[in-house]
Amino acid sequence: MDRYRYGCLRRAPAGDRGQAALEYVGFLPFLLLVALCGIQLGWAAYVVQQAETAARTAARAEARKPGTGDAAGRAAIREGLRGQGTTFDFDTSPDAVTVTVRITIESIVPGVGNGETTRSATMPNDDPEVTGP
Repeated sequence: MDRYRYGCLRRAPAGDRGQAALEYVGFLPFLLLVALCGIQLGWAAYVVQQAETAARTAARAEARKPGTGDAAGRAAIREGLRGQGTTFDFDTSPDAVTVTVRITIESIVPGVGNGETTRSATMPNDDPEVTGP
């Protein structure tokens, strides 16, 4: 082993053995917290997008045929978001239908509470009984 003779590969002093591993283990919880926060941010954005989709779909269905908006809005979103944390509020006038959707954003980061997103959509009322033929 001529490489050791010329000093190309040097060994760390005996007192520093395992220091890098110990620093990594100490820093690992912070890395995991940052990763969880990134995932939480992505999940929150996804839930907001699902609320927008549900509001648009429910408003469109309710404007065409009254009474079908809730089922259409729930069918337009992910199955796991259709549960108790999702509500649809309808405001119907002769000119337009407005739907407001509220969905709970569940937290995956320990110690952080759940949030909520609210999105609304308005569609012109196409119901023939309201607008006429």
